[in-house]
Amino acid sequence: MHELLSRSATQISWAIRDREVSSEEITRAALERINEVNPKLNAVVVLAHDRALDEARARDAETARGESKGPLHGVPITLKDSHDTEGIVTTGGTTGRAGKIPEADSPPVARLRAAGAVVLGKTNTPEFTMSFITENLVYGKTNNPYDVTRTPGGSSGGAAAIVAACGAFLELGSDLGGSVRVPAHYCGIAGLKTSAGRVPRTGHAFPWGGPLDRFGTIGPLARRVEDLKLALPIISGPDWVDPFIEPVPIRSPDEVNIAGLRVAFFTDNTLETPTSEIQEIVTSAAMTVASAGATVEGRRPGAIARAAEIAYRSFGSDGGYLSRKLLSESGTAQPSRFLIDRANGPTENGPSVEEYAALMHEVDAVRSELLGFMKDYDAVICPVAGQSAPTHEDAEGLRYTYTAAHNLSGLPGAVVRGGTSPNGMPVGVQIVAQPWREDVALALAAVIEEATGGWEPPVL
Repeated sequence: MHELLSRSATQISWAIRDREVSSEEITRAALERINEVNPKLNAVVVLAHDRALDEARARDAETARGESKGPLHGVPITLKDSHDTEGIVTTGGTTGRAGKIPEADSPPVARLRAAGAVVLGKTNTPEFTMSFITENLVYGKTNNPYDVTRTPGGSSGGAAAIVAACGAFLELGSDLGGSVRVPAHYCGIAGLKTSAGRVPRTGHAFPWGGPLDRFGTIGPLARRVEDLKLALPIISGPDWVDPFIEPVPIRSPDEVNIAGLRVAFFTDNTLETPTSEIQEIVTSAAMTVASAGATVEGRRPGAIARAAEIAYRSFGSDGGYLSRKLLSESGTAQPSRFLIDRANGPTENGPSVEEYAALMHEVDAVRSELLGFMKDYDAVICPVAGQSAPTHEDAEGLRYTYTAAHNLSGLPGAVVRGGTSPNGMPVGVQIVAQPWREDVALALAAVIEEATGGWEPPVL
């Protein structure tokens, strides 16, 4: 493996700027790394080999002229196959779109390209991103780079797997119930669930709007927290299509005063008791933050269990309407096993109008309770899931209550590797912050990363 492939996106951008390496050289190295590891992982499902090299050469020509497109100038990245990419097949994991080539990039993708990123290809995702297992009928199943018998999680499983394996420096994921945070946890990298309303979902396989609109967010994955800091301002802000995106300024994580923060932590939400090692790693992360000067208190939001339960009930609140709509619009005749139950709905006719209205009132009530808890705390540190990456067989039927609770709340949450399980699998820590305060979540993630070392390379 090329020695520079394990560097951060930030470091590679500096190396290209300083002409330590050319974009073409590092792009070729990344393509070679993908060819080396992908037969074991099945993480990258579409490779734009020639186009990526053309883009890299164009970035090098600009560098030679003293020009730069932006902070990702010449940096090789991959993109989850749920994001539209101009000229590159985008399936969303569904067979009806197996040959679909979009005419335009999604807004976040266009912003990454405008910042100079070189797109290597697309990474695997479950159908319409609706599973925590990365598997579909178009491309098959993706494996975890730390143990190929285990899942990388989902729905950004291909994204997390190839970033952890040093095949790409940055990824663009999406998170509906934990789809950035769970793969980051399972694959030992850093990930960011952005605040609801921060990044446009236009051009994404799971679209904006409908009963689950507040749940769906777009966010980056990378090996290092500094790259999440780099990517967030690039992808954020209104696109004047997604009507739920707000023009809220982004604050710098580097300006956060750790000593002035009030932080709560807990290790068990009462629904899903984590393994003892995960509880120890979360507690250790909280103590690390305390050592850095923050005021830390062991306290659990009273509404956290209800939030997770209501989130799961909400996923079926449309009676399967959205799943059927997406399948119909895509021309998919054979849904994946994950979509069949969703499309059929929880009952034959779905919830009544009264039941749906009652659920929406519950959603807003629990969101209010969680917001009230955050009035007293700048952040909450907690597990990402109850276990490290399970085997493919054991992953069936798992619930992800620690992450889904904050798709319902809309709060931003970062994940960073905090340790290792006894069987050698990565363990992530989740840091949830107040509304729009990604800067606080990322600043605390950086403290934990510095203390633990964060990402460690897998042996493939």
